[in-house]
Formats: sequence, structure tokens, C-alpha cells
Amino acid sequence: MKRAIFPGTFDPFTIGHYSVVKRALTFMDELVIGIGINEGKRTWFPTEKRIEMVRRLYENDPRVRVEAYNDLTIDFAQRMNAQFIVRGIRTVKDFEYEETIADINRQLSGIETILLFTEPELTSVSSSTVRELLSFGKDISRFIPKGMIVD
Repeated sequence: MKRAIFPGTFDPFTIGHYSVVKRALTFMDELVIGIGINEGKRTWFPTEKRIEMVRRLYENDPRVRVEAYNDLTIDFAQRMNAQFIVRGIRTVKDFEYEETIADINRQLSGIETILLFTEPELTSVSSSTVRELLSFGKDISRFIPKGMIVD
């Protein structure tokens, strides 16, 4: 069984994240969406709400699990018995950052990172942009997966 984790803050989970999950499931048997808890990072939604929103989105797909973690991603991956880490990248800047982290994680654990490039039409979608829209009371429905309830 091929299992991967897809780590992130997911504040909120966007159509870009949804796309990465959908594409990863074409070559993974199971994907654990790891919602990272970082006390130093200001989030819009509390951790419990983020977990609830993403779990509800995938409640009918037994290949997807949603778990929170507050340690190193590589430690989370090992706890989940994952052979891979899946990451989505939108820009060259993302690539440079992810390459460095992937190299460190491979050295520490032997776990490989699979980088999925965002579809061109989704490169402008980011959680931080969606949070900003939320802060100004704008409709974010076009930037989050259909069926996701954000309240």
C-alpha cells in the first residue's frame, strides 16, 4: 500500500489543495492530510474547525484521512507510516523552498517528497489571499472546493 501525507496549515483549504489531493490519489492508495499546528502562526480558523471542514469534505472517501500534528512533518510522516510526502508548488520560490525541505527530510528519514505543480489557472490561489478576502467580507466560494462549508 502506498501512503503519503499532504502537510499544510490549510487555513483555509483551497481549490489548489483540493487539486493536489485529487491528483495524488491517482498514484497513492491512501493520503493523510496533515493539518499542522504552529502556535507562532496567526490563523483565521482554529485548528478544530480546519480539521472539521476538511474531514467533512472527504467523509465519503476512505482513501483520505485528516489528522492534526504539532511536531516536525517528517516525524508526522513516520507516525503515519507514510512512504511519501506530497507537496503542491505554485512558483519558483515555492520550488526552491520545497527542494531544500525535501532534501533534509530524505536525509533524516529516507522519505521522498513528490512535488506536484499547480495547474496554471490555480497559481494565484493561496490560503493567505483567501484569508485576506475573508477579512474584508468578500465571497470566497470560487476559491474553495465545492461542498466545503466555511462558517
